[in-house]
Amino acid sequence: MNIQTDKASLSVVSAVDIKRILKMIPHRYPMLMVDRVVDMHLDHSAVGIKNVSINEPFFRGHFPSEPVMPGVLIVEAMAQTAAVLVVATFGAQSEGKLVYFMSIDGARFRRPVTPGDRLELHVEKIQSRANVWKFSGKAMVEGKLAAEATFAAMIRDK
Repeated sequence: MNIQTDKASLSVVSAVDIKRILKMIPHRYPMLMVDRVVDMHLDHSAVGIKNVSINEPFFRGHFPSEPVMPGVLIVEAMAQTAAVLVVATFGAQSEGKLVYFMSIDGARFRRPVTPGDRLELHVEKIQSRANVWKFSGKAMVEGKLAAEATFAAMIRDK
């Protein structure tokens, strides 16, 4: 993880790979929904990547003849990107903590996400108080909005 400072004095993390993500959040296959975080401004925003593959287990039943990534999993991918941001902001002592959804508001699904898509997960912190964080999230495919939501989560010890 390469940390540097930009002109606005926000710490910028250039990339977080899958090995680091596995240390940061407790999610594992088949529920790990973020492959990489490519841009992160600590305590502010992050962009995660989910490479959607036909091999995803949910495509066997959603829908076999017309595979579409379930919207709830797109929101989960945004939340996992936000969890990586929270852990990176708090530092190593927060690695592996559990993150529980508290609310999901204004979820909108604009276009289907299908095998072969590269889902970009843009999350931005709206506010945080103690262990409760609220985010705005947008899921993009090829620069087009696929889904959006506002969500809150609580960070807790195991």
